[in-house]
Amino acid sequence: MSVKGALGDLVENVTAGVVMLVFAILSFFVTVFVISTGAQLAGYTPDGNFAVLSATILVASTIIAGLMK
Repeated sequence: MSVKGALGDLVENVTAGVVMLVFAILSFFVTVFVISTGAQLAGYTPDGNFAVLSATILVASTIIAGLMK
């Protein structure tokens, strides 16, 4: 493998990592919104900590499932 090929692979991996991080952050915000809205529609007023915890668990499990081949 040449140096040019190795650098190309490195740039590709870094770019993919940044894109994955951006999508994870966006999905976290969307999940928090959905959880909060769903709880309000159901008549519940959950504490913010529980909404963030549940969104974190959902997003983390989605990322881990996406990494599995």
